[in-house]
Amino acid sequence: MQSATATRTVTQMETNVNPSIRYDPTVFRTIPGIIKCTCVVLNLLGFLCVESSVYTSLKSGTFFNTVAMIGFWFTGILLVFYVFHVVEKFFRIPWIQIEMYFCIAWTALYLIASVTVSTVTYSGAYTGAAFFGFCAMVAYGYDSWLKFNACKNGEIAQGTRKVVTQQQTVITQQTPSAFPA
Repeated sequence: MQSATATRTVTQMETNVNPSIRYDPTVFRTIPGIIKCTCVVLNLLGFLCVESSVYTSLKSGTFFNTVAMIGFWFTGILLVFYVFHVVEKFFRIPWIQIEMYFCIAWTALYLIASVTVSTVTYSGAYTGAAFFGFCAMVAYGYDSWLKFNACKNGEIAQGTRKVVTQQQTVITQQTPSAFPA
């Protein structure tokens, strides 16, 4: 008498989103929302430090301001998208991956920009910009790490995703044959 065992695993994903656009101030109390607000403020402070300097037209200051303003607008627009649930409305767009790649790039760009403005030793405003740039680099780096973990876990940016894994084991027994082999 022989028996056979077969195991079948079924994984189902259920995504629940509310596609209506609505204002949600609770985004500001989440860790990603706090990080986005922090990045927006640090981008603006670094930009203002360079702009308040006498040496605004130096290439290092211009590069820093470019990094700061692109970061300011991209992060600010994303924050508005999260607050009004635009991200949830268009949940099929890979928002987390887009944010992760942007945050990785901005971590590297802020490192370069902050080092270049910190070499201008005769300007206190550039020193302040370097400080805010290094702080923004840390914030973007932490956000990229959070986004990497979210990508790895299969999360979506807004809404809920429930993963259900069912495992079935089927044991079949054969009846003895009248004609043994």
